[in-house]
Amino acid sequence: MNVRDEYIKFFESKGHKQIPSSPIVPENDPTVLFNTAGMQPLIPYLMGQSHPYGKRLCDFQKCVRLTDLDGIGDTSHHTFFEMLGNWSLGDYFKKESIGYSFEFLTEVLHIPVDKLAVTVFEGDEKIPRDEVAAARWKELGISEDRIAYLGRSDNFWIAGDSGPCGGDTEIFYFRSDDDTPSKFDPKDDRWVEIWNNVFMEFYQDENGNITELSQKNVDTGMGLERIVAVIEGVDDNYKTSIWKDVIELISDIADLPYEGNEKAMRIIADHIRTATFIIADPAGIKPSNTDRGYILRRLIRRAIRYAKNLNIDITGDFAEKIARLIIKKYSMYYPELNNEEVITSVLRGEQIKFSKTLEKGLREFDKLVKDSNYVDKTVAFKLYDTYGFPIELTVEEASSRGMEVDTLGFEEKFKEHQEKSRTASQGMFKGGLLGHSEIETKYHTATHLLNAALKRVIGDTYQMGSNITTERLRFDFPCDHKLTDEEKKEVEDLVNKWIEEDYPVTVKEMSKDDAVKSGAECRFIEKYPDIVTVYSIGDFSSELCGGPHVEHTGVLGHFKIKKEESSSAGVRRIKAILE
Repeated sequence: MNVRDEYIKFFESKGHKQIPSSPIVPENDPTVLFNTAGMQPLIPYLMGQSHPYGKRLCDFQKCVRLTDLDGIGDTSHHTFFEMLGNWSLGDYFKKESIGYSFEFLTEVLHIPVDKLAVTVFEGDEKIPRDEVAAARWKELGISEDRIAYLGRSDNFWIAGDSGPCGGDTEIFYFRSDDDTPSKFDPKDDRWVEIWNNVFMEFYQDENGNITELSQKNVDTGMGLERIVAVIEGVDDNYKTSIWKDVIELISDIADLPYEGNEKAMRIIADHIRTATFIIADPAGIKPSNTDRGYILRRLIRRAIRYAKNLNIDITGDFAEKIARLIIKKYSMYYPELNNEEVITSVLRGEQIKFSKTLEKGLREFDKLVKDSNYVDKTVAFKLYDTYGFPIELTVEEASSRGMEVDTLGFEEKFKEHQEKSRTASQGMFKGGLLGHSEIETKYHTATHLLNAALKRVIGDTYQMGSNITTERLRFDFPCDHKLTDEEKKEVEDLVNKWIEEDYPVTVKEMSKDDAVKSGAECRFIEKYPDIVTVYSIGDFSSELCGGPHVEHTGVLGHFKIKKEESSSAGVRRIKAILE
C-alpha cells in the first residue's frame, strides 16, 4: 500500500484539493530556517486570506526539524520527514475532522479500533473542556477509558505568545505485542502518537485575553514514516519499506550487517536523505558556515563521521550512491530531485573538504597534546568546535598513544554549547503566525522592487533566497562580480523612485499557463499549484508569490542598501533597510 497516494485519494473523495508540497526553505516566513510542519506554508490562509484552491485542502509536505539533531539515531526520529496534512479553512470543524481521521485509519489503513486511544483538551479557566471532541470519539466507538483529558502543555496549540489558538486531539496507537490495556495511559510509551488534529477556534492577545475566531480552522498532521511503521508492524522506522533499501545499500557498502550497527547506519541514511532534499531545494543552499548552509554542512559531515566508524572509505563515492537511490525513490513525488548532478557534486565537494579537515585536525591534535599524557575537556572541545574533529576520533587517536580523554568534561562543554545554540535560535524557531507584521509586510514588497531593480542594473538575475526580519531584508541573487558603488546607487535610486511614484500593488489569481504567458516571474513553476497568485507593480515587476504585500509602494519609506557581500560562489547578498 502506498500511504501517500491512499491519503490524497481519500481526502479528495471528501472534497479536498491537493496542493503541491512547498519548498523546504520557507518563502515568506523569516522565523524558521526550514519548513517544520505542513501548516507553515499555509499561514496566510489560516489567518483569513482566501486560498485559490478553496476551503478544503490536503497534501504531503517536506519538513526538516533540527531541534535535537544529535539525538538522531534511534528508531523513530528523523531530520527530514514527510507530513500528511488536511485542512479546513473556515469550512468543516471538529466532528467532521475527527470522523475523517477515524475513517481513514480504520477503513483505509485497516487499523483495529481496539489499538487506538485519544487525548483531548481538558480546558482551563479561560477555555472550556473539549466535550465536543470527546463526544465525537465516543460516537465512533472509542471507549471513555481510552480518552485522556490533558492540559495546555499537551493538547493546546498557539503560534508564539499570541495569535490563533485552540485545543487539539491526538490519536495514539498501541505499538507493542503486549495485550492492549483497556485503559489508556498517555505516559505509557508503548502508546505512540500517529495523528494530531488542531482546532483553531480562539484568538489569544498579548495580554492573554481569549476571544472566539470568526473563521475557525482545522489543521491536521500525520508523519508518514511513523504511520508506515504502524501498518507494517515494525518497531523500528528504518525496517519499513521507506528505509529498507537504503539501509541494505549502506550495509552492502560497509560490508556489515544492520544488527549491531544500527545507530551509525540510521544516522548515515537520515542525514544523506535530508542533505539530498536541502541541496535540491530551489533556494540553492550550499554547505557554508552560516544559517542553512551550516546545517547542511553539519549533516553531511556527521554522516561522513559515522561512515568512518563503519570503516567505509570516506574518500569514495558512498554518499553519492545513497543520494542516487534516494533520488530514484522520491523524484516522482518531488521533481526538484531530478537535478542529480548538482546534488552529487555538492556531496562530493563536501566529502573532499571534510577529509582535509580531518587531516588538519590530526595535525592540530599533535600540537595541542604535545608534552602531555592527557586530553582535557578544553582541548577536546576545541578540536571538535574549531577543527571539526569528532570526539570519537579524539578518543581513538588518544588511545593509540596511551592517553586518556576527559570525555565527561567534553560532554559538559558540548551540552553548554547546545544550550547556547538553542537559546540563540529560540527567536527563529518561535515561528508560526507572528511573522507577518506591518514592517515585515513592507520588507516583503521591497524585495520585489529590489529584484526588479537588480534586473535593470546588472541584467539577467533573479531571487535565489530572501530572509526578512523587523529590522532588515536580506536578498540573495546570482551575480559574477561584486557590485560597484555606482551599481548599488543605481539600484537604490530605482527602488526609491518606484516608492516615491506610489505604484499600486495589484494581485490576481490565474492558471499557471496564464501566469507564464503574462510574463510573470515564475522560476521553479512546478512547485506551484495549478491556480497561482501573481503580484504586479507597475510594468516593471510581476511575480508569483503567496504574499503578504502592501497595497501601494508609497508607504514603504526610504530604501537603503546597508551591505553587499558574497553569499557563496557566484551568489551575492544584499542587506537593506527601510528608513
